[in-house]
Amino acid sequence: MDTTLAASSVSDPAPFHAWRAYALEAKYEFLRVLRTPAFAIPSLLFPPLFYLLFGVLLNRGSSAAAHYLFATYSVFGVMAPGLFGFGVQVAIERERGWLALKRVAPMPPGAYLAAKMLMAMAFALIIYAMLAAMAATLGGVRLDPVQWLALGLIAMLGVLPFCALGLLIGSRANASASPAIVNFIYLPMAFLSGLWMPLGMLPQFVRDIAVLWPPYHLAQLALAAIGREYAGSLPAHVAFLVAFTAVCFAIARRWLARIA
Repeated sequence: MDTTLAASSVSDPAPFHAWRAYALEAKYEFLRVLRTPAFAIPSLLFPPLFYLLFGVLLNRGSSAAAHYLFATYSVFGVMAPGLFGFGVQVAIERERGWLALKRVAPMPPGAYLAAKMLMAMAFALIIYAMLAAMAATLGGVRLDPVQWLALGLIAMLGVLPFCALGLLIGSRANASASPAIVNFIYLPMAFLSGLWMPLGMLPQFVRDIAVLWPPYHLAQLALAAIGREYAGSLPAHVAFLVAFTAVCFAIARRWLARIA
């Protein structure tokens, strides 16, 4: 019996220490990002400023435009934390040998990626809260509480496909090239997905290829959440995003596993 008690006293704290390691890694990752103005300021300010310009000042009081752009700019807002938080930062840390050091450190193997995903989700919620405040006060957007919460949940979880894509970029690109690669993908993909204006206002070939981009599928879920007209099947949009996330994470994990 003494042996059992001794064994349990050694093994019981292990889960606590594992969760504490995850929590500390997430905390310091979030603080690191907040102390990086080159990432935090554009990520937090660009979506609200764009919504203020296009969704409030230039929509001429159109309620339909204000609601549509609130949904699509909520999607646009969650792209940056995932793409830049993973695509650029992972490339820098991989090149500097930080990832190799993490692999031999006495910490849970998934804490590194989990911390970055939690950071991206936290930033997505902050951006959504800023957009929601502007939409409700300046944009004339009126939703019921369930719709506000549903769109917030979509924004929080919707960052994950872009985390996966960012990780894929960061696992291969070098530190100097990764910002250019992310920017080359970030803004064109948002435009081609109909986030800045309805796809019906864009050329036919843009509409035809919109289904290839993750923001398009996330935008349809966002529009559905606030009761606006959307295209396609909701289960199909979810399936695309889940499959895209899984494939990108799987490829990136295989590439990162080769790091010595």
